[in-house]
Amino acid sequence: MEEKAAVKSLAALAQPVRLRVFRALVVAGQQGLTPGDLAGQLAVAATTLSFHLKELMHADLVTQERDGRHLIYRAAFDHMQGLLGYLTEHCCQGQVCVPKPACLT
Repeated sequence: MEEKAAVKSLAALAQPVRLRVFRALVVAGQQGLTPGDLAGQLAVAATTLSFHLKELMHADLVTQERDGRHLIYRAAFDHMQGLLGYLTEHCCQGQVCVPKPACLT
């Protein structure tokens, strides 16, 4: 993943409602959720939800599919894994990441 894509994704997730929407879609898995299900589950107004879903789609974190007259939203797991990989690629300079114990004085 390139830095620009990582920044766009992190910026999209740096908002409480969008983070809650994304987490709900991750939990839903490949089944996904309709906007109505998401709005009810998260107690978010439909217009507000629509705005946040658009932002998550723009950041490639969410996909949308039409199923008859319903829209199904899903977390973009490949993109999520790419973002996690980008964030941990050079973690601890290739060593196991273990925090150092706090000094007692």
